[in-house]
Amino acid sequence: MSPILRLLLALGAAAAMFPLQAAQTGKPGQAAACPASLRHTFPRLQDEKPQSLCQYGGKVALVVNTASYCGFTHQYKGLEALYARYKDRGLVVLGFPSNDFAQESGSNKDIADFCESTFGVKFPMFGKSSVRGPQANPLFRQLAEKTGRAPLWNFHKYLIGRDGAIVASYTSLTEPDDQALLRDIEKQLAAR
Repeated sequence: MSPILRLLLALGAAAAMFPLQAAQTGKPGQAAACPASLRHTFPRLQDEKPQSLCQYGGKVALVVNTASYCGFTHQYKGLEALYARYKDRGLVVLGFPSNDFAQESGSNKDIADFCESTFGVKFPMFGKSSVRGPQANPLFRQLAEKTGRAPLWNFHKYLIGRDGAIVASYTSLTEPDDQALLRDIEKQLAAR
């Protein structure tokens, strides 16, 4: 057996012992396919089980910081409608509850129950975390750095393309059915 073949076999055995790629993406052999913008893991809101955002690679993502007791909380309904309308075409809405603006005081379970019972939220939601300043979770730090805009309030939105590129940032005043937002989403969904 040639030295190169022995090396390849040894590397293959080592890779099987350390499934780094599966941990990063949720899909064996696709670590490179997970864009840097999605290389984050957060606890799922409902049960706090770790979820890799790499599972949304290849989708268009609308990332939103949320709160249960805010003047913009009604946007949950529009976000859920947006998700239902476009999910089969590749859109995912990702909700990140935050108490940064003192309007999300409940536990993760309280937030999950509120979202489901009040607005029928089915889009993926993650555990409560900070979304601005030095204590912001790593995704929101990255989004703010790339767009030059941290959330000014709850229901700030960031659009991420299928390729993982951070496309745009939208203030809380941008409703989920805003025509400019819908055009941007449609454009990203059309990209392959």
